[in-house]
Amino acid sequence: MTYPKYTQQALSRYTVPRLKRIAAERGVTPTGDKRAADTWVNAIITHQSTQLQKVDNQALAQAELDHFIADQAQAVAPEPLTIVEISFDHHEYYADDKLIASIAHDDNHLTQRWVVMVNDKEAFRANTLMRCDRFICTHYKDGSLPVQEEAGVQGAGSRGERFSPMHPAPCSLSSSTTENQIMAHIFNECEKYGFEILDDGIYNNKGVKLGQVGCTDGNWWVKRRYSVQQQYSNSVLDAVRSLSIVDVSTDDKSIFDEYFLDQPLEQLTGDELQRLLERTELVTA
Repeated sequence: MTYPKYTQQALSRYTVPRLKRIAAERGVTPTGDKRAADTWVNAIITHQSTQLQKVDNQALAQAELDHFIADQAQAVAPEPLTIVEISFDHHEYYADDKLIASIAHDDNHLTQRWVVMVNDKEAFRANTLMRCDRFICTHYKDGSLPVQEEAGVQGAGSRGERFSPMHPAPCSLSSSTTENQIMAHIFNECEKYGFEILDDGIYNNKGVKLGQVGCTDGNWWVKRRYSVQQQYSNSVLDAVRSLSIVDVSTDDKSIFDEYFLDQPLEQLTGDELQRLLERTELVTA
């Protein structure tokens, strides 16, 4: 309960009975001559000062605790990573101005050509740039990424006059260049179907190429494994989904053929008619 605060001057104007009531409300028991008003006034003033000191101490302790928690959070939280794109096949990752890792492209490897390098040594290898990006971000966040030696902290990206950071935000290729945005969108859609993205196209889990998906001037397109031409799609979702109907069967026939050849031509969409014509061209070639 909060009680009103009295000054010594105000208390001096009260009678002893009233001073006793004020003291009783606060649980104050004075020492000395209890018949004297000054005894009760001094006891009440002393009690008020003690309570104020407790409040001040609690506020100070809470402020110190809040400051400690903030310091701990700052110490634990990793710095946002900056990605510098040296070239299409060379990316460097920085925490502040310190190089922590880089991604390079290995043309000599058959499938897993993207490589995470730390201290000029291979730390991880994958078939897509996105997976290497995820490796660096995840292991840097949990502190398990190998530590870059001081001798190699300065990479090509440290020369600010030649290169600029792609996205000094928390590590993610989704906010990088347009090319990396496209790759990220395709990668996310392909993951839904269990597809793999290799250098020459998109493959299913049987290791068979289904086709290619890309984006040119803001327009998504798909090139199926039977086609030599790109076809425009409404979105990356539609483009990847159109590859998902391709069935790798021994007679090289697709689920699309099985389903749409039984429908009247006037019921087929323009995209479906185009795909049917492509299939016909292959058969008659």
